[in-house]
Amino acid sequence: MNMEFNPNNPTIKLCLQGMALEDAGQPEEARTTFLQAWNEACNDFEKFIAAFYVSRQQKNVPDKIRWLQTCLALALKLNNEAVNGALPSLYSNIAKCYEDLRDPENAKKNHELAISFSDKPSDNGPFYHGTRADLQVGDLLTPGGKSNYKQDLVMNHIYFTALANGAGLAAALSQDDGHERVYIVEPTGSFENDPNVTNKKFPGNPTRSYRTKEPLKIVGEVTDWVRQTPEDIKKWREKLANNKGEIIN
Repeated sequence: MNMEFNPNNPTIKLCLQGMALEDAGQPEEARTTFLQAWNEACNDFEKFIAAFYVSRQQKNVPDKIRWLQTCLALALKLNNEAVNGALPSLYSNIAKCYEDLRDPENAKKNHELAISFSDKPSDNGPFYHGTRADLQVGDLLTPGGKSNYKQDLVMNHIYFTALANGAGLAAALSQDDGHERVYIVEPTGSFENDPNVTNKKFPGNPTRSYRTKEPLKIVGEVTDWVRQTPEDIKKWREKLANNKGEIIN
């Protein structure tokens, strides 16, 4: 099963439409769209994402718990780096529902599970970093560079991903000169899920994006990632320019 995040996936598109309806104050239409995503999902990964959004639109607590537990069961079945980042949030949401039902025993159990599945990535890679810099095997990438998304922001971390295509997009969006490059990298220390994407719009860390304060060592380079068209890059730049959210640095 391919669990690489793809915004062109029909289930993802429906969920994005549902989110837009939520933002427009149309919860019933959003609920219908999320249920359509659930009914048309072709695999467990798509069902996991759809169930998460269906749970948000439930009008009573027992139904909300049922959908959250459906989402949780799919995440545990998948047991993949893309979804494991959602586990603490799912357990916390289930615990909150039990609190609302005045069931302290189940609330406590799920709070403890949320803590036990604390947001520590277990991804074994391989990992990639996209840039326009001309670098060599053995070079170290370190924090302190300027953000691709906010030119005046100096980053406290160095970012990387387990998806070569995601690194390629980062390279394309870089403000620097030079050719787009995607390097294979190895973390030299501990790393964490990128909080700017994990559990933000989608549950878990579907783009398998990470960050570290320790250097990344370049161990190779790939050249066969999916390149974005100039039109796609233009759209991405427009999205980023219109994004008012703060970067967690």
